[in-house]
Amino acid sequence: MVSLTLNGRLVDVEAPEDKPLLWALREDAGLLGPKYGCGIAECGACRVLVDGQSTPSCVTPLGAVAGRTVVTVEGLAAPDSTLSAVQQAWIDEQAPQCGYCQPGFLVAATALLERVPDPTDAEIDAAITNICRCGTYPRIRRAIHRAAALRAEG
Repeated sequence: MVSLTLNGRLVDVEAPEDKPLLWALREDAGLLGPKYGCGIAECGACRVLVDGQSTPSCVTPLGAVAGRTVVTVEGLAAPDSTLSAVQQAWIDEQAPQCGYCQPGFLVAATALLERVPDPTDAEIDAAITNICRCGTYPRIRRAIHRAAALRAEG
């Protein structure tokens, strides 16, 4: 059993410590936001925040997050269900097309904006390495800039 803070709640996950975090989240915690894409930490569909850092959950063992804080796309909204600035910007810019990869993009964008509150296009390109098969990168970049502005407004 592994204890961690998951989306703001202390939880015990009954799974082997070597089980990939992605599968523990999906199978044991019932959170379906993080997606399986490549299994080798290249595509970003499985990204979650671990202590605020964008982390590929497909290659992260469950045991590596024991005692740590994990936030999935389901945990980005406020406790009262108010969307985060990133989530609202994604809607405003109509960033997703099929949507499969978008939870990972939302998580990665959230981590970026915590580190760099007003990123340039070059900083976005360097930090957001997720893959979108639908090619919505221009909308994603616009959404990140919009989220930065929303966060600055307060």
